[in-house]
Amino acid sequence: MLALSLCGSGALAQGTAAAVADQPTVGEWGDQGDGSYANPVLPADFSDLDAIAVGGTFYAISSTMQYSPGMTVLQSKDLVNWKILGGVVPDLTALDPALNWDRMDRAGRGIWAGAIRYHGGRFWVYFTTPDQGIFMSTAQDAAGPWTKVQPVMMAGGWDDTCPFWDDDGQMYLVTSHTGPEGPSATKYNIHLFKLTADGTQILAGSDRVIHQSRGSEANKLYKWNGLYYHYYSEVRPEGRVAMMDRAKSLDGPWETRQLIHVHGAVDKEPNQGGIVEAPSGKWYFFTHQGRGDWEGRAAVLLPVEWVDGWPVLGKLGADGIGEMVWRGEKPVEGTPRASVVTGDGFDGPVLKPEWQWNYQPRSGMWSLTERPGYLRLRAFAPLKPNDLKAVGDVLTQRAFRSRRNEVTVKLDVSGMVDGQEAGLSHFAKTFASLGVVQQGGVRMLSANNNGARVAGAAIQGTAIWLRSTWGFDGVSQFAYSLDGKAFVPIGDPYQLTWGSYRGDRVGLFTVNAKTAGWVDVDSVQYEVAR
Repeated sequence: MLALSLCGSGALAQGTAAAVADQPTVGEWGDQGDGSYANPVLPADFSDLDAIAVGGTFYAISSTMQYSPGMTVLQSKDLVNWKILGGVVPDLTALDPALNWDRMDRAGRGIWAGAIRYHGGRFWVYFTTPDQGIFMSTAQDAAGPWTKVQPVMMAGGWDDTCPFWDDDGQMYLVTSHTGPEGPSATKYNIHLFKLTADGTQILAGSDRVIHQSRGSEANKLYKWNGLYYHYYSEVRPEGRVAMMDRAKSLDGPWETRQLIHVHGAVDKEPNQGGIVEAPSGKWYFFTHQGRGDWEGRAAVLLPVEWVDGWPVLGKLGADGIGEMVWRGEKPVEGTPRASVVTGDGFDGPVLKPEWQWNYQPRSGMWSLTERPGYLRLRAFAPLKPNDLKAVGDVLTQRAFRSRRNEVTVKLDVSGMVDGQEAGLSHFAKTFASLGVVQQGGVRMLSANNNGARVAGAAIQGTAIWLRSTWGFDGVSQFAYSLDGKAFVPIGDPYQLTWGSYRGDRVGLFTVNAKTAGWVDVDSVQYEVAR
């Protein structure tokens, strides 16, 4: 077993590469209930992952772009079953005013990749925003509260940052600069900076470039058995692959190895993640699949085999480079199944951590206390007409990809007024919704497929159930019910989409051209097939 010191704590490639070891089974994912797991372990949008182990518990972060709270924090006992603890950044306007409900023009921007570390009895998270720079926050408990985000470098064009503490206590920061540099105008230069002891400032004169290659990013810095390991990914003919540089000193010279082959159409290029050691002494790579589909960049777990002091990701191939693995034994036995999506009866004083708003929500326009046991959403004007993606205060969860997925929401529409619409939605590159529209005192169903509407029946009562059901193919069908039992399909099927670096989101919304009316969400049921 290696002694670990985190210190803060196509075409195939040239040569002959092994064939893909096995193929994914449609719809299988996560904990299989028999001591094994199937990839993906999280078949939903958990992009730009990093992971660490602290005292037998695993923690991870995932980038969130324009969603609030920002930078999702997860926890697991076995690297397979994860729960969401919350977010590092409760108010996105601390990063960029354009992430607020009254601007909403940063889709796919906002919070990008970062790293989580544990040092000095605290959790540390560093991340970048492509337009502003590099930020950090710390917490004694990964569930929060997190300190107010601090700017480390206010300059655009930086990406995929990670802190590191050396044995002498000196703190460093590794990060990619995506813009052109130097006489040759090279892009994706990876810089190493020294930081002040509190980690909030870069020390002047400490900047140096330690690597540059096509698309080099996804940086992590480790120290194992006295050697420095710089993890990153880069673009090669076979696709985006995981790489590692190794040296006896941060000054180099660095040796380089490719850690895994990729087959983009099948494995979707696992590349952005963290290498961790389980209590058993075995090692694993928790990472996203980097090619987006409608489910987003899903999370997969790969075993790590150490060969000659190098971590090989997945199954060791004949050429010494890893291959994707779709199934394996759980790193820790006897752990219960968990879920990162959830239903909700809105009975508590705060939203469950699985929920995120699309952009920073408008204060005073939603409440869990005005009518206890309900989520009240107040309607106000969209920033653009006839565009669900321009509606403020849309409360979302990630769309899962399993054999069958179903979200059912029960609404009380008694607070609606003329001009208002409220309902259930999907959105990414395009959008669709099933809602109740009120005009002239009459409430009617309306299915909206990216702007094309299908009118439904008039609604006489104040309670209605709206449902979206989709399968592994991501084709959603809306339906409604007046009693919560018999559901009637409405509208054409809708293909869930990928857009702005995000997979599909399921959302609750209300909107009105004037600020008037509300809808009370009684309950949400979210069912996912195993």
